[in-house]
Amino acid sequence: MERESQFIGQSDAFLDAVDRASQAAPMDRPVLVIGERGTGKELIAERLHRLSNRWEEPLVTMNCAALPETLIEAELFGHEAGAFTGATRARAGRFEEANGGTLFLDELATLSMQAQERLLRAVEYGEVARIGSNRPIRVDVRIVAATNEDLPRLAEQGRFRADLLDRLSFEVITLPPLRVREGDVTVLAEFFGRRMASELRWEKWPGFADHVREQLHDYLWPGNVRELRNVIERAVYRWGDPEQPIAHVVFDPFESPWKPAASPAPTASDPSTTPSIPTAADYDSIEDLRAAVDAHERSIVEHALGRHRWNQRQTAKALGLTYDQLRHCIKKHGLAEVD
Repeated sequence: MERESQFIGQSDAFLDAVDRASQAAPMDRPVLVIGERGTGKELIAERLHRLSNRWEEPLVTMNCAALPETLIEAELFGHEAGAFTGATRARAGRFEEANGGTLFLDELATLSMQAQERLLRAVEYGEVARIGSNRPIRVDVRIVAATNEDLPRLAEQGRFRADLLDRLSFEVITLPPLRVREGDVTVLAEFFGRRMASELRWEKWPGFADHVREQLHDYLWPGNVRELRNVIERAVYRWGDPEQPIAHVVFDPFESPWKPAASPAPTASDPSTTPSIPTAADYDSIEDLRAAVDAHERSIVEHALGRHRWNQRQTAKALGLTYDQLRHCIKKHGLAEVD
């Protein structure tokens, strides 16, 4: 997620999280950041560091889930030469690198219980010892940790040290998922759209069609701001027409418009999803099979669109089609100009 978008938003939930980070920043205490993927946990850690008295010192980041368990402690605390196979020379750990500054530990819940114990000692006493050495090294480090896990629940289950949780949670900042940030989807979508248009060297930004705004608003955004950025940038560059509002958005880049959609079988109670089947007599009068199939398809789609007042998402769902498949049918049969 690019730094320009880190604090774009106007919802109360978002502004409250930013304000709490700003308030906690000058306090030289550990902070725990909770949030789903894509909500900007690392960006909040950066804000905590930049607004603190340590802003001129290093901000060192470590993703605890990115390393095998056997290397986590060596990465955190360093090691001496010969401490283990492959350790040909001594190496400082992240604590030493962050001395005087801030250490950001992402995916905290993935740490082993042994690593948690050593981390607790480092936080409690301000000392670390490299792997293969008993000599303590004094460090002055502020800890900011982040996770998307329910740490209190993990502590109750014995999967996370309760004493470490207590030590790290002087302040807890919970980042709201995008789906509860009322109004922020539109603001962010405009930001990402304008930026992509500028990258494509469009002379103007055409905006989004109304039905696209509705789609963006209704989507639950499991990947949050990171996913929104990808969806918008993909929509703009695929659209390619700076004169017309963006009228097509794809949420799943792996979805093919020709892949059959998984949906329940049509029910007889909904005429829009129950095409009439030609009889044997009808076949006798058909000379152009392709034209007959197209006409039948056009009739079904047009009827379904009328029943759903041209709401394309509802129509696609009723017909067992993806949104892209329905739009292809609309264009193919010239039923209406796509917004």
